Amino acid sequence: MARGVDNSHLLARKNGMNFKFVLLALALLAWDFTGNGSSAHFAVADEGVEHQAESGSVVSRPKVIIFDVNETLLDLAPLKTSVGKALGGREDLLPLWFSTMLHYSLVETLSGEYHSFGEIGTAALMMVAKTQGIDLEYDQAKAAIVTPLRSLPPHSDVVAGLQTLKSEGYQIVSLTNSSNVGVETQFKNAGLTEFFEKRYSVEAIKKYKPHPDTYRMVLADLDVKPEDVLMVAAHAWDLAGAKNVGLQTAFITRPGKALYPNVAKPDYVVNDLQELVHVLRQADLSAKNE
Repeated sequence: MARGVDNSHLLARKNGMNFKFVLLALALLAWDFTGNGSSAHFAVADEGVEHQAESGSVVSRPKVIIFDVNETLLDLAPLKTSVGKALGGREDLLPLWFSTMLHYSLVETLSGEYHSFGEIGTAALMMVAKTQGIDLEYDQAKAAIVTPLRSLPPHSDVVAGLQTLKSEGYQIVSLTNSSNVGVETQFKNAGLTEFFEKRYSVEAIKKYKPHPDTYRMVLADLDVKPEDVLMVAAHAWDLAGAKNVGLQTAFITRPGKALYPNVAKPDYVVNDLQELVHVLRQADLSAKNE
């Protein structure tokens, strides 16, 4: 009689990797939404640009730039208002709601479940309401999230920054935890559709960022090497995932955002897209002079 193969050591290793992934991701989420940590960024302008990877090699000019969407490109202020209204005027609870939503997106990824970001966001808002003793029905929670989330305005620096990056020859795409329909509607309402060659959603593989497969999905579709791609986001957890796959990374220091110090630093840290344009020009010039 054939003997079964004992795969317990492989399962233990896989479970251990999953456990480490969720611990890191949750730590990054907690750091991102408490506003702690260093917000120092690389020097620019006359003081020069620090644009070297941790290995000490000069970062090459990326061929592709991947942008996160929510908070990185789009301003969540209207969402803060609608969520605050649903929670009885408690706009201060927006960070708790957003972190709860991201927390359970990771839970679904690791447990093999999948619901859309809007569905998870609605459930998260109901959870926050319950912990605060606030009565909130499902339809009320959904209305407070889905409509305003799809009508967010771009940050003031975004349109000009994208125009410049596109004119300088970069291939620009987006990668979001939102659904395909959701991001299509967001870009249309925000006037950003024309700047992006492709829009990617985790909906295609039913795993949420920062799972490595979300970034690999984009690399495979575009047939590019990780080192030729720059991931831009306002979330330390997003960049940690991208960095782990080998992408170049740039952190946009939107208000209330900070770096997580227990992972590799981004290649660039800037205040907005105009500054990103500047540091990429400086990095490209330095690389040519090597």
